[in-house]
Amino acid sequence: MGSRNYTIMKKYILLLPLTLFSYAVSLAQSHEAFESAPANPGLVNWMTFEQAVAKSKIQKKKIFIDVFTDWCGWCKVMDKNTFSEPQVAKILNEDFYPVKFNAEQREDIAFNGHTFKFISNGNSGVHQLAASLLNNQMSYPTVVFLDEEFRIIQPLPGYQKAPEFHKIIQFIGEDHYKSIKWDQWQTTYKSPYKAETGE
Repeated sequence: MGSRNYTIMKKYILLLPLTLFSYAVSLAQSHEAFESAPANPGLVNWMTFEQAVAKSKIQKKKIFIDVFTDWCGWCKVMDKNTFSEPQVAKILNEDFYPVKFNAEQREDIAFNGHTFKFISNGNSGVHQLAASLLNNQMSYPTVVFLDEEFRIIQPLPGYQKAPEFHKIIQFIGEDHYKSIKWDQWQTTYKSPYKAETGE
């Protein structure tokens, strides 16, 4: 986990380069390979981005955002294998407001004085909020962590298995990232999966 500094999301919103659309297409996996892995988010109390922001303004809490698309096979696998795991769901529910965000949703979203819109490109396109959260690196799945002031802590692209993902969300969810480096955290972390996985 790096300690890169990210600015507030609205600084990233200007015009989206057309190249991001071809980049997103190049990252698409075959639908057929994942037809046996339907979405099953399990125990996570998912909410919309707007709901999470509203709740955080009343009771401060970090926001966790799963940025996905309907055609993303690995997103479905992560729903089935990672988000449905009880230890993962527990941390996401307790330490974050967990959000499911479709990067191709059509509805506008008003946030921080700006209205984020869907930008179409033929039969597809991308939502400006997704592009902002991912800094125009349109790779799915990508999860994004926001702090209590809606600043990006860390985007994390790619499929994550539950044991490794648990370590990451505990590191961020319990604020260890503020006082200890990732490499050092891994030496002190106690995995709840050791007895089952042999890790």
